[in-house]
Amino acid sequence: MSAAPRTPADPSASTPESSPLGRSRALGRPDVVLASASPARLTLLRTAGLDPFVRVSGVDEAAIEADLAAAGRTSPEEICAALAQAKAYAVLEDVRAEFPEALLIACDSVLDFDGAALGKPADEATAVSRWHAMRGREGILRTGHVLIQLGIDDTTDTMTSAVASTVVRFANLDDHTIAAYVATGEPLRVAGSFTLDGLGGAFVDRIEGDPSNVIGLSLPLLREMLTDIDVRWTDLWSTHVPTSGDV
Repeated sequence: MSAAPRTPADPSASTPESSPLGRSRALGRPDVVLASASPARLTLLRTAGLDPFVRVSGVDEAAIEADLAAAGRTSPEEICAALAQAKAYAVLEDVRAEFPEALLIACDSVLDFDGAALGKPADEATAVSRWHAMRGREGILRTGHVLIQLGIDDTTDTMTSAVASTVVRFANLDDHTIAAYVATGEPLRVAGSFTLDGLGGAFVDRIEGDPSNVIGLSLPLLREMLTDIDVRWTDLWSTHVPTSGDV
């Protein structure tokens, strides 16, 4: 997963950039809303040319996982898919009121390690224990994606969902390196206790699959999902993307 700053700015704060009226629709583009507090996911989308609004769901992930376990749904794929869907539906009606006919994106990531879904570690001891188990081995970073094209009400919404998977090979770290990495606090803030684009990137020997998925959102998968609902990725590019006349 990706590194996150310790104190991200309030994404719902009212600023000229985040004002919901007129920014995208006035330019003939649907509004894009990201239902995530992850700065890494927001950065991925902005770097790829999109300029989403952010509305954080605040779902109780532990309670949802407990309900899934009671129903026998414990695979990492099921967990990340269900959490992504819960995040989308938690903000759906508020987003509909604020951004009519928007595109709503929600994601959740877990590390599939020996069949267990590893989210954020509870404490440093858990992070150290995980790294002792992970070093020199492979896990699969799985991210559930939900995309909803909002209609005038829930009967006219279009939803598509998918899970992206990327194999991650971890370096065979010594105990001192693991302790030093965990002491930075970074592994405590991310699913799987590692990052690809932060301090943890040096401790990933290789990956097989999409790197953006490991950071928190699969850009190629999201593009395919948009294509499935007849939305072109390039039609969502912001005015900051240069054209041939700008170069």
